[in-house]
Amino acid sequence: MTDESKDTTTGATTAAATAGAVTGIADAAPTGAVRRHDPAVKGFASDNYAGVHPEILAAIALANGGHQTAYGDDVYTEALQEVFRAHFGPAAQAWPVFNGTGANVVALRAMTAHWEAVVCAESAHIHTDEGGAPERTAGLKLLPVATPDGKLTPELVDRQAWGFGDEHRAQPKVVSITQTTELGTLYTPEEIRAICEHAHGLGMLVHLDGARITNAAAALDVPLRAFTADTGVDVLSFGGTKAGMMFGEAVVVLNPDAVRGLRYLRKSAMQLASKMRFVSVQFEALLAGDLWLRNARNANAMARRLADAVRDVPGVEIPRPVEANAVFAILPRDATERLQKRFRFYTWNEATGEVRWMTAFDTTEADVDAFAAAVAEEVGFPA
Repeated sequence: MTDESKDTTTGATTAAATAGAVTGIADAAPTGAVRRHDPAVKGFASDNYAGVHPEILAAIALANGGHQTAYGDDVYTEALQEVFRAHFGPAAQAWPVFNGTGANVVALRAMTAHWEAVVCAESAHIHTDEGGAPERTAGLKLLPVATPDGKLTPELVDRQAWGFGDEHRAQPKVVSITQTTELGTLYTPEEIRAICEHAHGLGMLVHLDGARITNAAAALDVPLRAFTADTGVDVLSFGGTKAGMMFGEAVVVLNPDAVRGLRYLRKSAMQLASKMRFVSVQFEALLAGDLWLRNARNANAMARRLADAVRDVPGVEIPRPVEANAVFAILPRDATERLQKRFRFYTWNEATGEVRWMTAFDTTEADVDAFAAAVAEEVGFPA
């Protein structure tokens, strides 16, 4: 039975067939679920658009059956702590949550009091793409800093890290950096260490938004701890969804003294999963072996392939370095509009015509080549 097997009565593609093809479970009962998309169709809008890696699906099935204690008191979440400690050191503690915004909100809320503030890049996800959740839900103030490449420096931090003791100003407490940044750039371990030393010297803490942390480690060719625990980062948000998981992120505490009440804040922020074993087992599948690295390396390699394929097309400009799995390009507006009817991707800057193309763990060379050919065709210079 294949994943295209049909129920002879309804004509529906059965979920049982799909589960069997992916996980090897041959005796799953038929359901009324119908495949409603073409799995061969891929876009370049976001790595969130990708499906779930088959090894992750198999892990979810492995954790199914029987009863396990809810809300994180299960054997999978217990085992997960050692998995994270293998990557981040013996002090690391992982708190699984549902999504990236939740991870950032819970982490920052645990690191700050209501009168305190977070210094971040103006382009940071917590500032531009989380609907005001850090400020509205966590009750803190964001202090954004304009950056040319999405990266903070000690000097840029100082533009907002002032007014300590001034009752009229929200008190700077946390520096939040993103790895990789929203502009696709990478911090080196040395750059993060400099920020951490500077922030700690001011009495501040450092949070790292790691929605694409695996892509960063793969691009830098270093262990995950090389630019986190080893550089002085206090707390990080670890992204699993973009790395091939079905759902789930984690708040990873590297410095226990940096947080307060995280156990209670996760619940009050509606980020406590009752069936947490199905989040934890995904992380185990991702991190216990090299799946995270394989997925990240493929996504990064496909981004480089795409940039190389379109770089010399007349009318196409690649204005930013391609350092992980993001490609930014500028092309004629009419070409963008035609291309978006064929492939999904986002316009990054309406004023300049800059667009963003993201690759994922399941992006193939054939996907890239087909898209690059379409770019050349729509710009008017087919290969």
